[in-house]
Amino acid sequence: MSMDKKEIKGFIESGKAVLGIEFGSTRIKAVLVGEDNAPIASGSHDWENDYVDGIWTYSLDKIHVGLQDCYRSLVEDVKAQYGVGIKRLGAMGFSAMMHGYMAFDKNDTLLVPFRTWRNTITEQASNELTELFSYHIPQRWSIAHLYQAILNKETHVKDVTFFTTLAGYIHWQLTGQKVLGVGEASGMFPIDIETGDFNERMIGQFDEKTASCGFDWKLRDIMPKVLTAGDDAGKLTEAGAKFIDPSGELEAGIPFCPPEGDAGTGMAATNSVAVRTGNVSAGTSVFGMIVLEKELKKVHEEIDLVTTPDGHLVAMAHCNNCTSDLNAWVNVFKEFAESFGMEVDMNKLFGTLYNKALEGDKDCGGLLAYNYFSGEHIVGMEEGRPLFVRTANAKFNLANFMRVNLFASLGVLKTGLDILFKEEGVQVDEILGHGGLFKTKGVGQKILAAAINTPVSVMETAGEGGAWGIALLASYMIHREDGETLDTFLNRAVFAGEKGSRMEPDAADVAGFDAFIERYSKGLPIERAAIDFLK
Repeated sequence: MSMDKKEIKGFIESGKAVLGIEFGSTRIKAVLVGEDNAPIASGSHDWENDYVDGIWTYSLDKIHVGLQDCYRSLVEDVKAQYGVGIKRLGAMGFSAMMHGYMAFDKNDTLLVPFRTWRNTITEQASNELTELFSYHIPQRWSIAHLYQAILNKETHVKDVTFFTTLAGYIHWQLTGQKVLGVGEASGMFPIDIETGDFNERMIGQFDEKTASCGFDWKLRDIMPKVLTAGDDAGKLTEAGAKFIDPSGELEAGIPFCPPEGDAGTGMAATNSVAVRTGNVSAGTSVFGMIVLEKELKKVHEEIDLVTTPDGHLVAMAHCNNCTSDLNAWVNVFKEFAESFGMEVDMNKLFGTLYNKALEGDKDCGGLLAYNYFSGEHIVGMEEGRPLFVRTANAKFNLANFMRVNLFASLGVLKTGLDILFKEEGVQVDEILGHGGLFKTKGVGQKILAAAINTPVSVMETAGEGGAWGIALLASYMIHREDGETLDTFLNRAVFAGEKGSRMEPDAADVAGFDAFIERYSKGLPIERAAIDFLK
Protein backbone atom coordinates (compact mmCIF):
# COMPACT_ATOMS: atom_id res chain seq x y z
CA MET A 1 0.00 0.00 0.00
CA SER A 2 1.55 3.32 -1.05
CA MET A 3 1.97 6.14 1.45
CA ASP A 4 0.40 9.59 1.04
CA LYS A 5 2.40 12.82 1.28
CA LYS A 6 1.52 13.48 4.93
CA GLU A 7 2.50 9.93 5.95
CA ILE A 8 5.80 10.24 4.08
CA LYS A 9 6.56 13.58 5.80
CA GLY A 10 5.97 11.98 9.22
CA PHE A 11 8.03 8.93 8.24
CA ILE A 12 11.01 11.13 7.26
CA GLU A 13 10.69 13.28 10.41
CA SER A 14 10.63 10.17 12.61
CA GLY A 15 14.03 9.13 11.15
CA LYS A 16 12.77 5.87 9.63
CA ALA A 17 13.40 6.48 5.91
CA VAL A 18 16.18 4.42 4.31
CA LEU A 19 18.81 5.85 1.94
CA GLY A 20 20.80 4.23 -0.86
CA ILE A 21 23.50 6.01 -2.89
CA GLU A 22 25.27 4.52 -5.92
CA PHE A 23 28.33 5.86 -7.72
CA GLY A 24 27.82 4.98 -11.40
CA SER A 25 30.24 5.72 -14.24
CA THR A 26 28.51 8.96 -15.27
CA ARG A 27 26.11 9.70 -12.41
CA ILE A 28 25.94 9.47 -8.64
CA LYS A 29 22.35 8.79 -7.60
CA ALA A 30 20.59 8.83 -4.22
CA VAL A 31 17.22 7.18 -3.57
CA LEU A 32 15.23 7.51 -0.33
CA VAL A 33 12.60 4.82 0.35
CA GLY A 34 9.54 4.81 2.58
CA GLU A 35 7.82 2.18 4.69
CA ASP A 36 6.76 0.12 1.65
CA ASN A 37 10.31 0.30 0.18
CA ALA A 38 9.10 2.42 -2.75
CA PRO A 39 11.19 5.50 -3.68
CA ILE A 40 9.94 8.73 -2.08
CA ALA A 41 12.74 11.14 -3.07
CA SER A 42 15.94 11.19 -5.11
CA GLY A 43 19.03 13.24 -5.85
CA SER A 44 21.87 13.03 -8.34
CA HIS A 45 25.21 14.43 -9.42
CA ASP A 46 26.64 14.04 -12.94
CA TRP A 47 30.36 13.34 -13.29
CA GLU A 48 32.88 11.93 -15.75
CA ASN A 49 36.11 10.00 -15.37
CA ASP A 50 39.45 11.61 -16.30
CA TYR A 51 42.20 10.06 -18.41
CA VAL A 52 45.45 10.96 -16.63
CA ASP A 53 48.86 9.53 -17.55
CA GLY A 54 47.25 6.58 -19.34
CA ILE A 55 44.86 5.76 -16.45
CA TRP A 56 41.07 6.16 -16.26
CA THR A 57 40.43 7.70 -12.84
CA TYR A 58 38.27 9.91 -10.62
CA SER A 59 40.13 12.16 -8.17
CA LEU A 60 39.40 11.98 -4.43
CA ASP A 61 38.19 15.56 -4.69
CA LYS A 62 35.67 14.57 -7.41
CA ILE A 63 34.48 11.67 -5.26
CA HIS A 64 34.02 13.84 -2.16
CA VAL A 65 32.37 16.77 -3.96
CA GLY A 66 30.15 14.38 -5.94
CA LEU A 67 28.92 12.63 -2.79
CA GLN A 68 28.13 15.90 -1.02
CA ASP A 69 26.39 17.40 -4.07
CA CYS A 70 24.31 14.24 -4.64
CA TYR A 71 23.22 14.20 -0.98
CA ARG A 72 22.46 17.95 -1.04
CA SER A 73 20.32 17.42 -4.14
CA LEU A 74 18.39 14.65 -2.32
CA VAL A 75 17.80 16.93 0.70
CA GLU A 76 16.54 19.68 -1.62
CA ASP A 77 14.11 17.21 -3.23
CA VAL A 78 12.83 16.13 0.21
CA LYS A 79 12.36 19.77 1.26
CA ALA A 80 10.61 20.66 -2.01
CA GLN A 81 8.22 17.70 -1.81
CA TYR A 82 7.56 17.39 1.94
CA GLY A 83 8.81 20.62 3.56
CA VAL A 84 11.19 18.83 5.95
CA GLY A 85 14.93 18.20 6.23
CA ILE A 86 16.78 14.96 7.02
CA LYS A 87 18.25 14.55 10.51
CA ARG A 88 18.17 10.80 11.02
CA LEU A 89 17.63 7.73 8.86
CA GLY A 90 16.59 4.16 9.59
CA ALA A 91 19.58 2.83 7.63
CA MET A 92 21.97 3.72 4.81
CA GLY A 93 23.95 1.88 2.17
CA PHE A 94 26.51 2.72 -0.50
CA SER A 95 27.33 1.03 -3.77
CA ALA A 96 29.50 1.83 -6.76
CA MET A 97 30.84 0.52 -10.04
CA MET A 98 32.72 -2.64 -9.16
CA HIS A 99 36.40 -3.62 -9.31
CA GLY A 100 39.28 -1.18 -9.72
CA TYR A 101 42.07 -0.36 -7.30
CA MET A 102 42.39 2.12 -4.40
CA ALA A 103 45.53 1.49 -2.32
CA PHE A 104 46.44 3.26 0.94
CA ASP A 105 49.50 3.46 3.22
CA LYS A 106 49.72 3.39 7.03
CA ASN A 107 48.69 7.08 7.17
CA ASP A 108 45.55 6.34 5.08
CA THR A 109 47.04 8.27 2.16
CA LEU A 110 46.05 7.20 -1.37
CA LEU A 111 49.27 5.87 -2.91
CA VAL A 112 48.35 6.12 -6.62
CA PRO A 113 45.31 7.64 -8.37
CA PHE A 114 42.19 5.43 -8.24
CA ARG A 115 42.39 2.92 -11.13
CA THR A 116 38.82 2.23 -12.28
CA TRP A 117 37.32 -0.92 -13.82
CA ARG A 118 37.63 0.71 -17.22
CA ASN A 119 41.42 0.31 -17.39
CA THR A 120 42.70 -2.57 -19.53
CA ILE A 121 46.31 -2.43 -18.33
CA THR A 122 46.53 -5.70 -16.43
CA GLU A 123 46.56 -8.35 -19.17
CA GLN A 124 49.72 -10.09 -17.94
CA ALA A 125 48.43 -10.20 -14.35
CA SER A 126 45.02 -11.42 -15.49
CA ASN A 127 46.56 -14.30 -17.48
CA GLU A 128 49.07 -15.33 -14.79
CA LEU A 129 46.51 -15.27 -11.95
CA THR A 130 43.92 -17.17 -14.01
CA GLU A 131 46.54 -19.90 -14.55
CA LEU A 132 47.72 -19.83 -10.92
CA PHE A 133 44.22 -20.09 -9.40
CA SER A 134 42.56 -22.15 -12.20
CA TYR A 135 39.86 -19.46 -11.91
CA HIS A 136 39.11 -16.67 -14.38
CA ILE A 137 40.52 -13.34 -13.12
CA PRO A 138 39.33 -10.51 -15.42
CA GLN A 139 41.58 -7.51 -16.01
CA ARG A 140 39.31 -5.13 -14.12
CA TRP A 141 39.45 -7.08 -10.82
CA SER A 142 41.29 -5.42 -7.92
CA ILE A 143 43.69 -8.35 -7.45
CA ALA A 144 44.74 -8.08 -11.11
CA HIS A 145 45.56 -4.40 -10.56
CA LEU A 146 47.61 -5.19 -7.43
CA TYR A 147 49.51 -8.02 -9.11
CA GLN A 148 50.17 -5.97 -12.26
CA ALA A 149 51.65 -3.23 -10.05
CA ILE A 150 53.95 -5.93 -8.56
CA LEU A 151 54.92 -7.15 -12.06
CA ASN A 152 55.60 -3.53 -13.07
CA LYS A 153 57.81 -3.16 -9.95
CA GLU A 154 55.84 -0.07 -8.89
CA THR A 155 57.48 1.36 -5.77
CA HIS A 156 54.17 2.06 -3.99
CA VAL A 157 53.32 -1.63 -3.51
CA LYS A 158 55.66 -2.15 -0.52
CA ASP A 159 53.79 0.64 1.35
CA VAL A 160 50.25 -0.76 0.88
CA THR A 161 48.45 -1.40 4.18
CA PHE A 162 44.92 -1.53 2.72
CA PHE A 163 43.36 -1.75 -0.73
CA THR A 164 39.70 -1.62 -1.64
CA THR A 165 37.10 -0.58 -4.21
CA LEU A 166 35.27 2.75 -4.57
CA ALA A 167 32.25 1.50 -2.59
CA GLY A 168 34.58 0.19 0.12
CA TYR A 169 36.42 3.52 0.27
CA ILE A 170 33.27 5.61 0.72
CA HIS A 171 31.92 3.22 3.37
CA TRP A 172 35.25 3.42 5.23
CA GLN A 173 35.20 7.24 5.19
CA LEU A 174 31.67 7.35 6.63
CA THR A 175 31.86 4.52 9.18
CA GLY A 176 35.55 3.85 9.83
CA GLN A 177 34.92 0.20 8.86
CA LYS A 178 37.15 -1.55 6.28
CA VAL A 179 34.51 -3.97 4.99
CA LEU A 180 32.81 -5.05 1.75
CA GLY A 181 29.61 -6.88 0.90
CA VAL A 182 30.32 -10.31 -0.57
CA GLY A 183 29.04 -9.36 -4.03
CA GLU A 184 31.43 -6.41 -4.24
CA ALA A 185 34.23 -8.48 -2.66
CA SER A 186 33.76 -11.10 -5.39
CA GLY A 187 35.00 -8.50 -7.91
CA MET A 188 38.19 -7.96 -5.90
CA PHE A 189 39.22 -11.60 -5.39
CA PRO A 190 37.55 -15.02 -5.75
CA ILE A 191 35.05 -16.01 -3.04
CA ASP A 192 34.78 -19.44 -1.43
CA ILE A 193 31.03 -20.09 -1.71
CA GLU A 194 31.12 -22.47 1.29
CA THR A 195 32.60 -19.91 3.71
CA GLY A 196 31.28 -16.68 2.12
CA ASP A 197 34.80 -15.26 2.43
CA PHE A 198 37.84 -14.75 0.21
CA ASN A 199 39.24 -18.07 -1.04
CA GLU A 200 41.96 -19.14 1.44
CA ARG A 201 43.65 -21.57 -0.97
CA MET A 202 44.09 -18.81 -3.54
CA ILE A 203 45.28 -16.30 -0.91
CA GLY A 204 47.98 -18.84 0.03
CA GLN A 205 48.92 -19.29 -3.64
CA PHE A 206 49.20 -15.51 -4.10
CA ASP A 207 51.39 -15.11 -0.99
CA GLU A 208 53.65 -17.94 -2.16
CA LYS A 209 53.92 -16.43 -5.64
CA THR A 210 54.92 -13.00 -4.24
CA ALA A 211 57.06 -14.22 -1.30
CA SER A 212 60.33 -13.36 -3.07
CA CYS A 213 59.26 -9.69 -3.35
CA GLY A 214 59.97 -9.18 0.37
CA PHE A 215 56.85 -7.16 1.24
CA ASP A 216 56.01 -6.65 4.94
CA TRP A 217 52.38 -7.56 4.21
CA LYS A 218 50.51 -10.75 3.45
CA LEU A 219 47.45 -10.48 1.17
CA ARG A 220 44.83 -11.15 3.87
CA ASP A 221 46.30 -8.29 6.00
CA ILE A 222 45.57 -5.63 3.38
CA MET A 223 42.09 -6.73 2.23
CA PRO A 224 38.69 -5.63 3.59
CA LYS A 225 36.57 -7.91 5.78
CA VAL A 226 33.81 -9.68 3.82
CA LEU A 227 30.20 -9.32 5.02
CA THR A 228 26.91 -10.75 3.72
CA ALA A 229 23.58 -8.98 3.06
CA GLY A 230 21.82 -8.36 6.37
CA ASP A 231 25.05 -8.03 8.38
CA ASP A 232 25.66 -4.90 10.47
CA ALA A 233 28.43 -2.98 8.69
CA GLY A 234 28.94 -0.15 11.19
CA LYS A 235 27.38 3.22 11.93
CA LEU A 236 27.76 6.74 10.58
CA THR A 237 30.50 8.44 12.61
CA GLU A 238 30.55 12.13 13.60
CA ALA A 239 33.29 12.70 11.00
CA GLY A 240 31.29 10.70 8.43
CA ALA A 241 28.16 12.78 9.05
CA LYS A 242 30.13 15.99 8.37
CA PHE A 243 31.74 14.35 5.34
CA ILE A 244 28.43 13.64 3.60
CA ASP A 245 26.49 16.65 4.96
CA PRO A 246 28.74 19.65 5.72
CA SER A 247 25.62 21.60 6.85
CA GLY A 248 25.71 19.52 10.05
CA GLU A 249 22.01 18.62 9.92
CA LEU A 250 22.54 14.84 9.53
CA GLU A 251 23.18 13.09 12.84
CA ALA A 252 25.73 10.35 13.49
CA GLY A 253 24.79 6.82 14.56
CA ILE A 254 22.81 5.69 11.47
CA PRO A 255 23.35 1.94 10.81
CA PHE A 256 24.97 0.90 7.52
CA CYS A 257 24.49 -2.23 5.43
CA PRO A 258 27.56 -3.75 3.72
CA PRO A 259 28.74 -1.70 0.71
CA GLU A 260 27.94 -3.45 -2.56
CA GLY A 261 28.80 -3.31 -6.24
CA ASP A 262 26.51 -2.26 -9.08
CA ALA A 263 26.06 -5.90 -10.15
CA GLY A 264 24.63 -6.85 -6.75
CA THR A 265 22.38 -3.80 -6.48
CA GLY A 266 21.10 -4.50 -10.01
CA MET A 267 20.17 -8.01 -8.89
CA ALA A 268 18.31 -6.65 -5.84
CA ALA A 269 16.49 -3.99 -7.91
CA THR A 270 15.30 -6.62 -10.42
CA ASN A 271 14.40 -9.27 -7.82
CA SER A 272 16.85 -11.74 -9.34
CA VAL A 273 18.94 -12.92 -6.37
CA ALA A 274 17.37 -16.41 -6.08
CA VAL A 275 19.05 -19.51 -7.51
CA ARG A 276 17.94 -20.30 -11.12
CA THR A 277 16.97 -16.68 -11.80
CA GLY A 278 18.92 -14.05 -13.66
CA ASN A 279 18.79 -10.62 -15.20
CA VAL A 280 19.85 -9.02 -18.44
CA SER A 281 20.70 -5.31 -18.40
CA ALA A 282 20.59 -4.01 -21.96
CA GLY A 283 21.51 -0.40 -22.73
CA THR A 284 24.74 1.02 -24.20
CA SER A 285 26.39 -2.21 -23.04
CA VAL A 286 24.67 -5.48 -22.14
CA PHE A 287 25.36 -8.08 -19.48
CA GLY A 288 23.57 -11.21 -18.41
CA MET A 289 23.82 -12.64 -14.89
CA ILE A 290 22.63 -16.10 -13.89
CA VAL A 291 22.46 -17.26 -10.23
CA LEU A 292 23.99 -20.76 -10.25
CA GLU A 293 23.04 -23.88 -8.33
CA LYS A 294 26.66 -25.10 -8.23
CA GLU A 295 30.21 -24.30 -9.37
CA LEU A 296 30.94 -24.49 -13.10
CA LYS A 297 32.76 -27.60 -14.36
CA LYS A 298 35.63 -25.67 -15.96
CA VAL A 299 37.19 -22.21 -16.32
CA HIS A 300 35.78 -20.07 -19.15
CA GLU A 301 37.59 -16.85 -19.86
CA GLU A 302 34.40 -15.49 -21.48
CA ILE A 303 32.47 -15.85 -18.18
CA ASP A 304 33.09 -13.84 -14.99
CA LEU A 305 32.10 -15.34 -11.64
CA VAL A 306 30.79 -13.03 -8.90
CA THR A 307 28.16 -13.48 -6.17
CA THR A 308 24.76 -12.17 -5.14
CA PRO A 309 24.72 -9.86 -2.10
CA ASP A 310 23.86 -12.93 0.01
CA GLY A 311 26.66 -15.07 -1.37
CA HIS A 312 25.21 -17.27 -4.15
CA LEU A 313 27.53 -17.84 -7.11
CA VAL A 314 26.67 -15.81 -10.22
CA ALA A 315 27.95 -16.31 -13.78
CA MET A 316 28.18 -13.09 -15.78
CA ALA A 317 28.57 -12.58 -19.52
CA HIS A 318 29.55 -8.95 -20.10
CA CYS A 319 29.44 -7.33 -23.54
CA ASN A 320 30.58 -3.81 -24.41
CA ASN A 321 28.04 -3.11 -27.17
CA CYS A 322 24.26 -3.24 -27.28
CA THR A 323 22.04 -0.35 -28.43
CA SER A 324 24.53 2.25 -29.77
CA ASP A 325 24.40 1.00 -33.37
CA LEU A 326 20.61 0.55 -33.22
CA ASN A 327 20.30 4.15 -32.02
CA ALA A 328 22.56 5.33 -34.84
CA TRP A 329 20.33 3.65 -37.47
CA VAL A 330 17.17 5.07 -35.87
CA ASN A 331 18.77 8.54 -36.11
CA VAL A 332 19.33 7.99 -39.86
CA PHE A 333 15.58 7.33 -40.22
CA LYS A 334 14.93 10.50 -38.18
CA GLU A 335 17.09 12.50 -40.63
CA PHE A 336 15.21 10.93 -43.54
CA ALA A 337 11.84 11.96 -42.08
CA GLU A 338 13.07 15.48 -41.29
CA SER A 339 14.33 15.83 -44.87
CA PHE A 340 10.66 15.57 -45.91
CA GLY A 341 9.72 18.26 -43.38
CA MET A 342 8.18 15.83 -40.86
CA GLU A 343 8.39 16.45 -37.14
CA VAL A 344 9.69 13.31 -35.46
CA ASP A 345 8.61 12.00 -32.06
CA MET A 346 11.55 9.79 -31.10
CA ASN A 347 9.49 7.49 -28.85
CA LYS A 348 7.06 6.90 -31.71
CA LEU A 349 9.93 6.36 -34.17
CA PHE A 350 11.65 3.79 -31.92
CA GLY A 351 8.32 2.07 -31.27
CA THR A 352 7.40 1.92 -34.96
CA LEU A 353 10.79 0.61 -36.11
CA TYR A 354 11.15 -1.90 -33.26
CA ASN A 355 7.64 -3.26 -33.91
CA LYS A 356 8.42 -3.46 -37.63
CA ALA A 357 11.14 -5.99 -36.70
CA LEU A 358 8.44 -8.38 -35.48
CA GLU A 359 7.10 -8.57 -39.06
CA GLY A 360 10.44 -9.80 -40.45
CA ASP A 361 11.52 -13.32 -41.38
CA LYS A 362 12.36 -15.39 -38.31
CA ASP A 363 16.04 -15.62 -39.35
CA CYS A 364 16.20 -11.99 -40.58
CA GLY A 365 16.03 -13.08 -44.23
CA GLY A 366 19.73 -13.94 -44.43
CA LEU A 367 20.97 -10.45 -43.39
CA LEU A 368 23.96 -10.04 -41.08
CA ALA A 369 25.06 -7.21 -38.76
CA TYR A 370 27.73 -6.56 -36.12
CA ASN A 371 27.14 -3.72 -33.64
CA TYR A 372 30.73 -3.39 -32.39
CA PHE A 373 31.53 0.26 -31.60
CA SER A 374 34.28 -1.12 -29.35
CA GLY A 375 35.94 -4.51 -28.89
CA GLU A 376 34.27 -7.67 -27.55
CA HIS A 377 36.47 -10.10 -25.59
CA ILE A 378 33.92 -12.95 -25.78
CA VAL A 379 34.44 -13.18 -29.57
CA GLY A 380 38.12 -12.10 -29.49
CA MET A 381 37.79 -8.62 -31.00
CA GLU A 382 40.02 -5.96 -29.40
CA GLU A 383 38.40 -3.14 -31.42
CA GLY A 384 35.06 -2.72 -33.18
CA ARG A 385 33.70 -1.73 -36.59
CA PRO A 386 29.89 -1.57 -36.90
CA LEU A 387 28.93 -3.56 -39.99
CA PHE A 388 25.88 -4.47 -42.06
CA VAL A 389 26.40 -7.24 -44.64
CA ARG A 390 24.13 -9.14 -47.05
CA THR A 391 24.26 -11.43 -50.04
CA ALA A 392 22.61 -10.31 -53.28
CA ASN A 393 19.74 -12.76 -52.79
CA ALA A 394 19.08 -12.04 -49.08
CA LYS A 395 15.62 -10.61 -48.31
CA PHE A 396 16.49 -6.95 -47.79
CA ASN A 397 13.52 -4.99 -46.46
CA LEU A 398 12.84 -2.69 -43.50
CA ALA A 399 11.41 -5.42 -41.24
CA ASN A 400 14.41 -7.74 -41.74
CA PHE A 401 16.84 -4.80 -41.45
CA MET A 402 15.45 -3.75 -38.06
CA ARG A 403 15.21 -7.38 -36.94
CA VAL A 404 18.85 -8.17 -37.78
CA ASN A 405 20.05 -5.07 -35.92
CA LEU A 406 17.99 -6.04 -32.86
CA PHE A 407 19.37 -9.61 -33.09
CA ALA A 408 22.91 -8.22 -33.44
CA SER A 409 22.50 -6.20 -30.24
CA LEU A 410 22.25 -9.55 -28.39
CA GLY A 411 24.67 -11.57 -30.54
CA VAL A 412 27.68 -11.51 -28.22
CA LEU A 413 25.49 -12.03 -25.15
CA LYS A 414 23.95 -15.10 -26.80
CA THR A 415 27.46 -16.42 -27.57
CA GLY A 416 28.46 -16.02 -23.89
CA LEU A 417 25.27 -17.40 -22.36
CA ASP A 418 25.34 -20.42 -24.71
CA ILE A 419 28.52 -21.47 -22.89
CA LEU A 420 26.49 -21.65 -19.68
CA PHE A 421 23.35 -23.24 -21.12
CA LYS A 422 24.85 -25.61 -23.68
CA GLU A 423 28.34 -26.48 -22.37
CA GLU A 424 27.69 -26.26 -18.63
CA GLY A 425 24.04 -27.33 -18.58
CA VAL A 426 23.03 -24.37 -16.37
CA GLN A 427 19.29 -24.30 -15.63
CA VAL A 428 17.35 -21.05 -15.33
CA ASP A 429 13.62 -20.57 -14.69
CA GLU A 430 13.25 -16.89 -15.58
CA ILE A 431 15.26 -13.88 -16.71
CA LEU A 432 14.37 -10.30 -15.81
CA GLY A 433 15.10 -7.75 -18.51
CA HIS A 434 15.83 -4.09 -17.76
CA GLY A 435 17.35 -1.14 -19.59
CA GLY A 436 16.73 0.83 -22.78
CA LEU A 437 16.31 -2.18 -25.09
CA PHE A 438 13.06 -3.05 -23.28
CA LYS A 439 11.41 0.40 -23.44
CA THR A 440 9.33 -0.48 -26.50
CA LYS A 441 6.80 -2.85 -24.98
CA GLY A 442 7.22 -6.49 -25.92
CA VAL A 443 9.87 -6.18 -28.66
CA GLY A 444 13.26 -6.43 -26.90
CA GLN A 445 11.59 -8.87 -24.49
CA LYS A 446 10.44 -11.17 -27.32
CA ILE A 447 13.85 -11.11 -29.01
CA LEU A 448 15.75 -11.81 -25.76
CA ALA A 449 13.39 -14.74 -25.02
CA ALA A 450 14.22 -16.09 -28.51
CA ALA A 451 17.98 -15.56 -28.04
CA ILE A 452 18.20 -17.49 -24.75
CA ASN A 453 15.15 -19.77 -25.11
CA THR A 454 14.00 -18.77 -21.62
CA PRO A 455 10.95 -16.86 -20.28
CA VAL A 456 11.71 -13.14 -19.92
CA SER A 457 9.89 -10.80 -17.53
CA VAL A 458 10.04 -7.01 -17.52
CA MET A 459 9.01 -5.19 -14.33
CA GLU A 460 7.64 -1.68 -14.10
CA THR A 461 10.17 -0.76 -11.38
CA ALA A 462 13.21 -2.22 -13.17
CA GLY A 463 14.23 1.29 -14.27
CA GLU A 464 14.82 2.45 -10.68
CA GLY A 465 18.39 1.14 -10.79
CA GLY A 466 21.19 0.45 -8.38
CA ALA A 467 20.65 3.28 -5.91
CA TRP A 468 17.24 1.76 -5.19
CA GLY A 469 18.87 -1.67 -5.03
CA ILE A 470 21.31 -0.62 -2.29
CA ALA A 471 18.45 1.09 -0.41
CA LEU A 472 16.61 -2.27 -0.49
CA LEU A 473 19.69 -4.01 0.94
CA ALA A 474 19.82 -1.42 3.75
CA SER A 475 16.10 -1.97 4.37
CA TYR A 476 16.63 -5.75 4.46
CA MET A 477 19.22 -5.32 7.23
CA ILE A 478 16.76 -3.57 9.58
CA HIS A 479 13.38 -4.95 8.46
CA ARG A 480 13.90 -8.63 7.73
CA GLU A 481 12.02 -11.18 9.81
CA ASP A 482 13.88 -13.85 11.82
CA GLY A 483 15.83 -16.09 9.46
CA GLU A 484 14.33 -14.43 6.36
CA THR A 485 16.52 -14.81 3.27
CA LEU A 486 17.10 -11.89 0.92
CA ASP A 487 15.00 -13.37 -1.92
CA THR A 488 12.11 -14.08 0.49
CA PHE A 489 12.30 -10.51 1.84
CA LEU A 490 12.28 -9.01 -1.67
CA ASN A 491 9.25 -11.12 -2.66
CA ARG A 492 7.37 -10.23 0.54
CA ALA A 493 8.28 -6.63 1.29
CA VAL A 494 9.21 -5.14 -2.09
CA PHE A 495 7.84 -6.97 -5.12
CA ALA A 496 4.62 -8.49 -3.73
CA GLY A 497 1.86 -7.60 -6.20
CA GLU A 498 4.40 -6.14 -8.64
CA LYS A 499 2.88 -5.92 -12.10
CA GLY A 500 5.40 -7.46 -14.47
CA SER A 501 4.86 -8.91 -17.91
CA ARG A 502 6.25 -12.40 -18.57
CA MET A 503 6.85 -13.67 -22.09
CA GLU A 504 7.55 -17.28 -23.03
CA PRO A 505 9.99 -17.97 -25.90
CA ASP A 506 8.33 -18.62 -29.27
CA ALA A 507 9.70 -21.85 -30.86
CA ALA A 508 9.86 -20.34 -34.37
CA ASP A 509 11.69 -17.25 -33.04
CA VAL A 510 14.17 -19.48 -31.16
CA ALA A 511 14.90 -21.44 -34.35
CA GLY A 512 15.28 -18.14 -36.24
CA PHE A 513 17.77 -16.77 -33.72
CA ASP A 514 19.74 -20.03 -33.82
CA ALA A 515 19.97 -19.75 -37.62
CA PHE A 516 21.09 -16.12 -37.28
CA ILE A 517 23.75 -16.93 -34.65
CA GLU A 518 25.21 -19.67 -36.87
CA ARG A 519 25.56 -17.08 -39.67
CA TYR A 520 26.89 -14.55 -37.15
CA SER A 521 29.59 -16.93 -35.86
CA LYS A 522 30.70 -17.93 -39.37
CA GLY A 523 30.85 -14.26 -40.39
CA LEU A 524 33.19 -13.11 -37.60
CA PRO A 525 36.22 -13.11 -40.00
CA ILE A 526 34.39 -10.30 -41.90
CA GLU A 527 34.45 -8.22 -38.69
CA ARG A 528 38.12 -9.16 -38.17
CA ALA A 529 38.94 -7.96 -41.72
CA ALA A 530 37.13 -4.66 -41.09
CA ILE A 531 39.19 -4.09 -37.94
CA ASP A 532 42.43 -4.96 -39.73
CA PHE A 533 41.85 -2.94 -42.91
CA LEU A 534 39.47 -0.08 -42.00
CA LYS A 535 41.44 2.41 -39.94
